[in-house]
Amino acid sequence: MGIQGRELIRAMEAWAPPRLAVEKDRIGLQVGNPDAEVRGVLVTLDVTEDVVDEAIRLGANWIVAHHAVIYKPVSSLRTDRPAGRLYQKLLQHQIQVYIAHTNLDTADDGVNDVLAERLGLQDTEVLLPHIHERLKKIVVFVPEDHHEAVLNAMCEAGAGWIGQYSHCTFNVNGTGTFLPREGTNPYIGEQGKLERVKEIRLETIITESIQSRVIRAMLDAHPYEEVAYDLYPLDNSGPAMGLGRVGHLPQPVNLRQLAEQVKSAYEIDGVRFVGDPDRQVQRVAIMGGSGGRFYSAALDQQADVYITGDIDFHTAQDALADGLCLIDPGHHVERWVVPRVCEKLRSALPDVTITPSKVDTNPFRFA
Repeated sequence: MGIQGRELIRAMEAWAPPRLAVEKDRIGLQVGNPDAEVRGVLVTLDVTEDVVDEAIRLGANWIVAHHAVIYKPVSSLRTDRPAGRLYQKLLQHQIQVYIAHTNLDTADDGVNDVLAERLGLQDTEVLLPHIHERLKKIVVFVPEDHHEAVLNAMCEAGAGWIGQYSHCTFNVNGTGTFLPREGTNPYIGEQGKLERVKEIRLETIITESIQSRVIRAMLDAHPYEEVAYDLYPLDNSGPAMGLGRVGHLPQPVNLRQLAEQVKSAYEIDGVRFVGDPDRQVQRVAIMGGSGGRFYSAALDQQADVYITGDIDFHTAQDALADGLCLIDPGHHVERWVVPRVCEKLRSALPDVTITPSKVDTNPFRFA
């Protein structure tokens, strides 16, 4: 038996939660029923009629896409026109469409990390932060014989990360007291008798987004029937999350060489670039999609070159005047996130057939 769509949605949103999306972005389930059984998933960058036909041939009744299938307000559903025909086909074949857009751009290991990784950027940071995760301190009191098990369970669930260090905790020995009342089934001690137990106060840092996951892991690993733990909100700034990435190439190259590297890394027929072809560049900013309007963020991050799609004429002029090189590989290079989405979903839903689309949805060709 297959799973319900809500489980597929939970798997996507555990990785790219809606709170990571920019305001008013069109994300989430756009077509269909969240309770529909998942008989197969087709992953694509865009939802076109050819992609829907592919899903029908494959028997996939769910499509996970990056770009919204409903982006502008729909004023009519004329089935003699392409958009209306597309919606009709989706509904007629009971195909659900789920969208992860700027939340997938922002997410760790999402669109922008995939693009940076393919280009070989090192020491990457967020280019344009728009979210700072809220931090909390979680404290739990654990009997000594279960200390390691609880610590590891919490850290494996994501607690205790500070920068690139994991399992960051603080531990203090002490004595816990409790008196089991009638109806209890204590792990240690007996009903009606005050118990004193050697315990360890275990405390660590979590982000608000993983709070429920860490607490579940802690409770599952803890031996007590009733677990004593505290949560404290912190004023510390959490990790920045946002659009784009900025990092360094392993070695400096000139702009023309980097343009060739971009063509090779993203397997495209050509790029446009702005700047002196012989200029040496090493610090690179990148943003999937149409990021031209954010070129000032690349300047602020002291990038030598900014890689993004759909750069217009006046933006190119302005960036050139400001001393920033540009490379435009097109919007469609975002397709490289499709294999990553498949990988994540297969890991989370091993019994579901997850298939990457083979349809080329790029409307542009080179002469």
